[in-house]
Amino acid sequence: MDEYGIRELVNEVHCGRLSRRQFVRIMVGFGLTAPMAATLLGPSPARAQRRGAFTPTKRGGGGRVKLLWWQAPTGLNAHFATGTKDEDAARPAYEPLCAFDPDGVFIPILAAEVPTVQNGGLARDGKTVTWRLKKNVQWHDGTPFTADDVIFTWEFAADPATAAVTVTAYRDIDRIDRIDDHTVKVVFKEPRAFWYDAFFGVRGYILPKHILGPYKGANSRNAPPKFIGTGPYRVVDFKPGDSVRYELNPNYHIPNRPFFDVVELKGGGDAPSAARAVLQTGEYEFAWNMQVEWDVLKRLEQGGKGTLVQTPTGNIEHIQLNQSDPWTEVDGERGSVKSKHPLFQDAKVRAAFALLIDRATVGEELYGETGKVTGNFVNAPSRFQSKNTRWEFSVDKANRLLDEAGYKRGGDGVRLGKDGKRIKLVYQTSVNSLRQKNQQIVKQACAKAGIDLELKSVTASVFFSSDAANPDTYGHFYADLQMYNTTMTSPDPQFFMNQFVSTEAAQRANKWAGRNPTRFRNEEYDRLWSSSDKEFDPAKRAAMFIRMNDIVVENVVVIPEIWRNRTSAVAKGLRDVELSGWDSTLAQLAYWNREA
Repeated sequence: MDEYGIRELVNEVHCGRLSRRQFVRIMVGFGLTAPMAATLLGPSPARAQRRGAFTPTKRGGGGRVKLLWWQAPTGLNAHFATGTKDEDAARPAYEPLCAFDPDGVFIPILAAEVPTVQNGGLARDGKTVTWRLKKNVQWHDGTPFTADDVIFTWEFAADPATAAVTVTAYRDIDRIDRIDDHTVKVVFKEPRAFWYDAFFGVRGYILPKHILGPYKGANSRNAPPKFIGTGPYRVVDFKPGDSVRYELNPNYHIPNRPFFDVVELKGGGDAPSAARAVLQTGEYEFAWNMQVEWDVLKRLEQGGKGTLVQTPTGNIEHIQLNQSDPWTEVDGERGSVKSKHPLFQDAKVRAAFALLIDRATVGEELYGETGKVTGNFVNAPSRFQSKNTRWEFSVDKANRLLDEAGYKRGGDGVRLGKDGKRIKLVYQTSVNSLRQKNQQIVKQACAKAGIDLELKSVTASVFFSSDAANPDTYGHFYADLQMYNTTMTSPDPQFFMNQFVSTEAAQRANKWAGRNPTRFRNEEYDRLWSSSDKEFDPAKRAAMFIRMNDIVVENVVVIPEIWRNRTSAVAKGLRDVELSGWDSTLAQLAYWNREA
């Protein structure tokens, strides 16, 4: 095990996710003596909210800060968010019980402390978690925050009729006992190794019962646009698909925070324009998700107004192969789980497509230092990274596989289906210059193998929308192939890997909010995913996720391309911009400040 891997395990102990005894046992397995392994742990660090170098003596006074999200937010309820843009736009107003710092360490937000075995909050058998909540916290309208809001959030997200994208974090909770106004005991249906899914990070935003109480289940989407949270900022104006304006919360529960009086989050445009607005013109102070060609970013950075900040993540830019038939209706539904893709049910065809993705060119010419070429869907933390996968680019081998599969070329060189008709596949992604160039690289290779691809680009705010009525969202997946980045929002792959669980298939019944848009079905995968959450041995659990990764890669359900950093553009005068690859970009917005 390398130094990084050991550091990750030490962090697991400090967070209470791994006992000191388990850590020592693992290290002994790698040849260390027990006393030597114990010295690696050192004393347990204090679990306190991170503070920047700037120590304010009062709340506010920082004026206005302008942020730019080139994918415009369309909703502010993160429990409905199918895109990062909406999770981020909700974060200044809404808070979870705990957040993740850049190292994956738990940070208490609305919780008074992180539950651990040592403080009695976490049961050793993984069946219960007792949360002690902060006192004297108020919602933006002055209503006290209490245990009732935590219980309501569970009821809201866990109700299947709500069709929340966060349902998997809450549905395994059997009940929540209200101990008092500021204490709740979460009781799981079965022991959970991944107990820190519910109420954490971007899936943990607590909702106000007094506002949304009547709006859960089938009525959840009819809630009035009252964005009342506990966060450092209050929403004062929201234009879906355009912008959000926030003002300082004068009763925020953290003393002397936040620094800025007004936050303006502008959405829309494109990534290169967003990068230019911070790095070259200085019109904005922060821009999100710099998915721009690396050589362009470096030129823009020479403008001197800002710098590029790279944050390690588990995020993966990948191509999905539709396992269902997006063109034929079954019981009135396209892409039905009852259908099979006419071409991709053939393993040789899927293997051929994996060989037609020129990952090296995509990495070198497009992403540069903002990502790494990979053959794995799960890449971080390192103990979950498979060493079994290989990737290769070979048009010749792809041609041989397609020939063996019986797909002959027609007179124009394009292959014919078994019905004798010319094969033409639709390959979709969101509008982004880098992604369109990526599409062209794939199209050129496929053309050499006799595969005609029709390239489709969907406006990002639509592609990543949670609008159940819009057929162009990635959840509907009304195409043969699609490409996007999926975000790993926790230093644990449990939620991340439910993207291939059969019961999570995106379909009309769940308003296409299911986490599995490919509609992949595999009994071994389902069994492993279900078992992994009940496995408390870290080595065995890691092996389960490695096998899950191998199943989806070997079956070419997905073709991983780039293990991406979170690349942001930050104005040179902006300080204490701590960014976590496991949480919302704006998770620590209350601590951002500006040089005097």
